[in-house]
Amino acid sequence: MMLLARQFMRGLSTDWRSSYSPEKAREYLSKFAGGSVTVKKDDESGIAKVLIQHEGKKNAFSGKMMVDLSLVLEELTTWDAGRVVVVEGSKGDFCSGADLNFVQQISNPNDGYMMNTFMGSNLRRLRKLPMVTIANAQGFVLGGATELYCACDIRTAKHGTQIGFIQARMGISPGWAGASRIVETIGRSRAIEVLAASSLFSAEGAQKIGLINFIYNEDLEFDKYLTKFTRNTVGAIRSCKQMVDTVGEVLTTEEKHTAERDIFVQMNGDNKTAVKHADTDADAPDSDHELDDLLAHLGSGVPLPESLESEQKLVPIDPENAETITEMASNFYRKTINVSDNCVHEVVAPVGVEVELFERQTEPAKSFPFELDEFQKRAINCVDNNQSVLVSAHTSAGKTVVALYAIALALKEKQRVIYTSPIKALSNQKYRELDEQFGDVGLMTGDVTLNPDSSCIVMTTEILRSMLYRGSPLMHEIGWVIFDEVHYMRDKERGVVWEETIIMLPHNVHFVFLSATIPNASQFASWICTLHSQPCHVVYTDYRPTPLQHFIYPVNGAGLYEVVNTGGVFNERKFADAMACLSVNDSTDAASKSRKITLAQESNVSVIIRTIMERDMLPCIVFSFSRKECEGYANVLREVDYNKDFNSKKAVETVFNMALEILTPEDRALPQVTTLLPFLVRGIGVHHSGLLPILKEVVELLFGEGLIKVLFATETFAMGLNMPARTVLFTSARKFDGKDNRWITSGEYIQMSGRAGRRGKDDKGVVILMCDQAMSSDVAKNLIKGKADPLNSQFRLTYNMILNLLRVEGVEPDFILKKSFFHFQNQETIPAMANKIALKKAEIKSFEVPRENDIYGFFELERTIKNVDNAIKTVIREPRHSAPYLTVGRIIRIVHNGVDFGYCPVIGTEARDNPDPTRSERDHFVKVVIKCDPETVRGGPSCMDRVRPPASSEAACCAEVLLFKFDSIDEITKVLIKFSEKKIETAEQRLTAAKQADGVLQRLGNQNIYLHPIENMKIKDKKFAEDLESLKKLKERYANHELRNDPGFKRIYQRYEDKLKLQAELRALQQEFKKAQSETLLAELEARKRVLRRLEYCTEGDIITQKGRVACEISAADELLLTEMIFGNVFKELDAATAAALLSCFVCQENSSSPQLADELSGALRTMQSYARRIAAATLDARLEIDVDEYVGSFRPHVMDIVYKWIEGQSFSDICSSTDIFEGSIIRCLRRLEELLREMVGAACSIGNETMQATFEEARKKLKRDIVFAASLYI
Repeated sequence: MMLLARQFMRGLSTDWRSSYSPEKAREYLSKFAGGSVTVKKDDESGIAKVLIQHEGKKNAFSGKMMVDLSLVLEELTTWDAGRVVVVEGSKGDFCSGADLNFVQQISNPNDGYMMNTFMGSNLRRLRKLPMVTIANAQGFVLGGATELYCACDIRTAKHGTQIGFIQARMGISPGWAGASRIVETIGRSRAIEVLAASSLFSAEGAQKIGLINFIYNEDLEFDKYLTKFTRNTVGAIRSCKQMVDTVGEVLTTEEKHTAERDIFVQMNGDNKTAVKHADTDADAPDSDHELDDLLAHLGSGVPLPESLESEQKLVPIDPENAETITEMASNFYRKTINVSDNCVHEVVAPVGVEVELFERQTEPAKSFPFELDEFQKRAINCVDNNQSVLVSAHTSAGKTVVALYAIALALKEKQRVIYTSPIKALSNQKYRELDEQFGDVGLMTGDVTLNPDSSCIVMTTEILRSMLYRGSPLMHEIGWVIFDEVHYMRDKERGVVWEETIIMLPHNVHFVFLSATIPNASQFASWICTLHSQPCHVVYTDYRPTPLQHFIYPVNGAGLYEVVNTGGVFNERKFADAMACLSVNDSTDAASKSRKITLAQESNVSVIIRTIMERDMLPCIVFSFSRKECEGYANVLREVDYNKDFNSKKAVETVFNMALEILTPEDRALPQVTTLLPFLVRGIGVHHSGLLPILKEVVELLFGEGLIKVLFATETFAMGLNMPARTVLFTSARKFDGKDNRWITSGEYIQMSGRAGRRGKDDKGVVILMCDQAMSSDVAKNLIKGKADPLNSQFRLTYNMILNLLRVEGVEPDFILKKSFFHFQNQETIPAMANKIALKKAEIKSFEVPRENDIYGFFELERTIKNVDNAIKTVIREPRHSAPYLTVGRIIRIVHNGVDFGYCPVIGTEARDNPDPTRSERDHFVKVVIKCDPETVRGGPSCMDRVRPPASSEAACCAEVLLFKFDSIDEITKVLIKFSEKKIETAEQRLTAAKQADGVLQRLGNQNIYLHPIENMKIKDKKFAEDLESLKKLKERYANHELRNDPGFKRIYQRYEDKLKLQAELRALQQEFKKAQSETLLAELEARKRVLRRLEYCTEGDIITQKGRVACEISAADELLLTEMIFGNVFKELDAATAAALLSCFVCQENSSSPQLADELSGALRTMQSYARRIAAATLDARLEIDVDEYVGSFRPHVMDIVYKWIEGQSFSDICSSTDIFEGSIIRCLRRLEELLREMVGAACSIGNETMQATFEEARKKLKRDIVFAASLYI
């Protein structure tokens, strides 16, 4: 429609336009006297009343009245006290459009063009007034008056009002931008019906179709209605109006009016007025008298002619008549537009809005030197029609094409566009790519700002969120926002940033969302449609331009097994053959198995890569889930050369040396720098988060140029970077996610395997999955052929979010919660969940347990025994009691975090300083030889939470020496075995020692093998002795419980356990139901507001205080704790180095050994931790759950010493030599610290504390030097 209208406009004579000017129009229209338009303003209330008067003419507009209206609007534009402008008519009528006597005197198209242009301009100016405009109707609203009525922001009417769109009945069309206003108000489909059928509505009928906001009986009711607007400040009211989108979906208001006006003029003909043209219709009124007759007829109570029946029955969209509609909701509908072999196109639109897409008839905004795929064409067509679109496609499918077209279109139409990405590195890369294509491109990532006034700005999502909260003027100029990698909205830590940003963006902005394949794309589009009241298209394809071939390589197997061919067919026989190889390996002895697990991986990777090279399947990306593994695998290939060509080697050296010229000679001598170059020259690369940023970029550039043939990378390499290869190799099908060692998900597999296959270069991509552990066929199918992970909301409340919303006048903090994708998703699940709860309650009610009261008492006895036993063991574990008995060879039982590792021999004990300087007691550890599942200790047992015991006595196992806190000691036995620590150096020796302990315990059988706490360990404590005696009696009661004599005891016990499980399931469902209703988050919101009130960040009336405004300045770290420290003058006495070191605790994410801190640093740390405990105490007082120790421990001191040394001027090489933290991790921490320091400068400035501001600024300047802040190669 947009293209057709513009073409039509260009096809009309331009003489009318060239001769028009407002001054000429005023002079011409003033000749047609009659009536007046006046205004009366009240500065105190901020209400102005515009009165339309034309006695005997039903307040119809004369030419002079049009001029009056323009003067009134000029006066109102400069009225600073204005809140509301009321437009109303005199003598019981609103207006009947244009005075037909006046219209009859318009004898040529030029004058018709002038009148319509002038009046259309008036209505646009009325719409753009900064005040809220209210059309207050009584009596009749007819013809052109309906256009004036719709031009106001809010429409009210008194009972008995008649609203008639009678232009077509008179042989004319709307010409004052009325059609566009009506479409915006009631939707396209209804607008066509209303206008074409000359519909007349009562006030109630008009309200049903959304034309009227408020109906009243008495004038006092309307006066009361107006007082709603006088309670708010002028600024608040005007800001609200400014935020609301008043621009139509397709054409701008001006474009729409231009099209309407030209159509109106064309209908009149060269020398005919509109009324003379209407003479051809015998039934149409052609004079002012006939119109008066019609009005009299309408007011007489006589039944109306069929053509003007009172309430038009409008059906927005009938699912029965539209086969393609797939779902109808209360406020939106889903419609499938196209389904083909490799593309699905559907749209979600507000009810009443009919979505039409028209093919571009002019030159496209951007052309591409290749044939576009079907999904690209469809997505670009949506952009051409100014409609939002979500493009969901596989990695490397070509989604970026759509983003590039949207940018080109925005630039062509003089709009600004924002391109957001999830990480700074990707933002830098996109900036370089877009700048090469468009030139007019800027970059904003927090630490770097380039060309901020550009038409296209690349920025991180966090920067965009910050700009929205601060009301940046840039937001008023944006036409499009592109969200790249939007599927990262499911990230637990940062996903909420995407939701906040999308919610806060203005409604007139259109979106391009680029995502990996997500199964719930339509649900996301429905949220966008509901949130911004605009259609959102989904263009989805699972088509891969380069098909994938999937192989499994069993560790120590005979070769590769093709389990899925390029057609996507799973080969059961070959999969079984691959698993058979693993079964043979599993049958070997446990010691041999454990040795193979630790040694075979590297040699297997070497074998596979040699096979890949021999089959001409390079380049290859090798994905590992550990940074150390990446470097270890690369080291295995250190003698292999994949760059045989001298020119390739020379190119690598040239690129490497040129890139590192920006570093100091000392930084260029860093071990990581000097070690990497020999690998790169041989065509081998490494890419992980621990690598220096500049080295990562060098690796990316070299890989992109084909100079790296084998790249060892962690999964972050698969995020966003357009770096495909011919082959992808997974070194394992399992990963440790911080809690469990699990199979990778199908979504993770899809994301990484998608890097295989270079479009236009390879006929297929190859994916190889190394397996060292058998998996079932179902697991393999789900992994390789499963669906992508759904896009589920990770919305969570933060204090920064709440405070920023409190700062916005007229916005409640629960606004963002109710608008969130989290709330939207949960609302869709409520009916099904309510049904599940009802069914579960019915199941529990009908679930009978024999002797239920007795078995309840029995279970309570069990619970009491467990509690008393735990209290006794807590005392036994105290170092003063247990340490003397934890000698070498003592057999103890270990239960760690609920995982029973069984019995194991002790090697010794250790006492370490508590990492929490506020606690004087030391941490005590016992060192034991323990049997483990080999898979859980791959790469070394560095994470205790990852280690697991063997699944069964027959399962493969290894033995490791591990440290456990005394809290993990469950039992201490009397048994001692003889062995030396020197005899457990090898895997076989460790496993022999562990088995020796098992053998001794088996021989002892059921004898009393445990140390008695009083008789043997000599614990003397009255309360402990009482607990021990109590436990003895409880166990006697338990053993002699009369329920045990019941023949059906086991059945009753099991039956009651089953009922408890059902009750637990019901509680979980009820909790989920509360969550779905947002009750949980609403309760959390109120609790967080209580915390803010108690700490004086806001008042009881939710008015933000100075502390609250300071906290709003901080988003890079814990805003409450830092604000408390600012107001507590913690930083006042600290020098720049100490302040920066202390702030590093807020941004450090690395785990490392606890550093030995200087007294000044440890003192500052203790002070910070005491403040953290105060925050935690206030949180608990507000009935908000928090683990105090976990909260305090989240501020990690592991880089305090590093930061202090860096601020003091030490070299990066000296610092790196004194820590085990990766160089890249140190730099990432220091860069995050710089961002925090910038915010701290702003926070100190906001309260006028120049001393603190100077400290933070000094620290920031000293921080920014050398390799840590070396510029990105992409900039």
